[in-house]
Order: sequence, then structure tokens, then C-alpha cells
Amino acid sequence: MKKINYVKFALDVVIGLLFVLFFNKNVLGGLAFHEISGLFFAGAYITHILLNWGWVKRVTLKMFDRSLSWRVRGSYALNFLLMVSMTFIIVSGIMISHVVFPNINVGNEGWFKMTHISVSFLVLALIGIHVGLHWQWVVNMCKKMTRVKKSRAWMRYVAQGLTLIILLFGLYQINQTSYVTRLASSVSAFGVNTQQTGFEGKEAFESGERGGMREGRPSGGEGQPGFNRGEKGGNVNVAAVILTYTGIMGVFVIVAYYLKKWSLYRKKKTVQTQIEGGV
Repeated sequence: MKKINYVKFALDVVIGLLFVLFFNKNVLGGLAFHEISGLFFAGAYITHILLNWGWVKRVTLKMFDRSLSWRVRGSYALNFLLMVSMTFIIVSGIMISHVVFPNINVGNEGWFKMTHISVSFLVLALIGIHVGLHWQWVVNMCKKMTRVKKSRAWMRYVAQGLTLIILLFGLYQINQTSYVTRLASSVSAFGVNTQQTGFEGKEAFESGERGGMREGRPSGGEGQPGFNRGEKGGNVNVAAVILTYTGIMGVFVIVAYYLKKWSLYRKKKTVQTQIEGGV
């Protein structure tokens, strides 16, 4: 296996971990970490695109070729939407920066704050779908790194059990964090004016308000990240933040993986039926 794949794998893990940590502004030192690591995240994401530029170029040039499968076209569309959304999050983050770029002033900062957060919930789902569609690659990389050449029966049972646990945990966190409502807000975000965002300019943001993103704990439980406004919060459990949002992401990973698996199975059955019918 090419060494570049190890670089890609490590980079993707870093990107994923950083992104879920961004959902709580108070982790690891607060806003300074959020903004500084956000710049590192931007660099890592650009590197991710460059490392896969060969695929991007090939598919782009063949986009109007009828031989290009709809599966590849769909993957390309997903990646394009992910790139646009990520770019918006990065640019809007710079526009509302108070630590790294404190002298940048925008006319409608409240709108940028609200959309910066709303689109992040959409990207969380898109990343999950992206990972799910490439899950077999992830599994192969893990096997290569752990030197596991062949899966045993008990390993498959463990994997199935873990899949069920992650799915149930993720669905629970989706309910606890009102994720569906937040996801829906990303769709309507671009049609909402400043007065509807609930922000009152730079002062509100500096006091700890982050567009409805809770910095401490949710109303329904202790120590888990949730959503409210104007709460500075205290010590943030980093592990809880990671578990909460990777759990939510995991739901989309699982759904995308099994939908792809089902689609490939149906395609195989269709081909087999055509062959048998031809005979």
C-alpha cells in the first residue's frame, strides 16, 4: 500500500477530530483554540483536496462523458457540496474572528455568525456520508496498520455489535442536541436577516454567545455539550464533546455505508438476472 494513503488517513482523522471539537467554543482554552486550530483545519482540508486532486481532475474532465457512472457523479456532487460548505465555514469564521483577525469588520456580523454555525451542522452530516461511502477504504487502512490480514467470525460479530451501539448512541445524541432542528436551520440560514439570528453584535459574541451553541451543558443532562445562548461555561469535557458529535456523525456513516452496500447488491442481482435471462 502506498505510503501516501497513511498520510491521507492521518490527515482525515485530524480533520474529523478538530471539526467535532469546534462544536463547543470553550474546549482546550476557548475561543483562541477555536480560531487558531480553525486556521490549521483550513490548511489540513486544502491539503486533503490537493492529495486527492488527481481524482478530482479526472472526474471533472469526464463529467459529460456518458460512460461515467452515476455513483461517481453522486460522489463528485457530494464532494463539491462539501467543499463549498467547508469554504463558507472557513471564510465566515475569518469574517467573525475576534482573536486571530480582530480588525476585520463586516456589515452584518450577526448573519455571518448564525450561518457559520448553521452550515456546520450540515457539514457534520456531509462528512458522515462521505466517510460512509469510503468506509471500506477506512477498514482496509485499519487492517493494514494493525496487520490483520483476514477478518474472523468473532470480529464481524463485534463490528456488528459496535455498529448497533454507535447507531443508538448517535440517535440519542441527535435527540439530546436538537440536531434535526439545527440541521434544518442550515437550509433556511441564507434567507434569515440579522434580527432573526438572536445576535446583538460583537459584544454578545465576546460575552460567550455563539449562535445558540451551548458552551457548558444542556438542559437535559450534565457535562454534555448542547445548545443555548450567552453561556460562558466552565471546564469542558473534551471527551464528551468528541463522543457526542462523532456519535451523530456515526449515524450518517452507518446509513451511507449500508445504503451503498444495498445499492451494490441490487446492481449485482440485476446483472446476474440479465445474464441468466440471456442464457
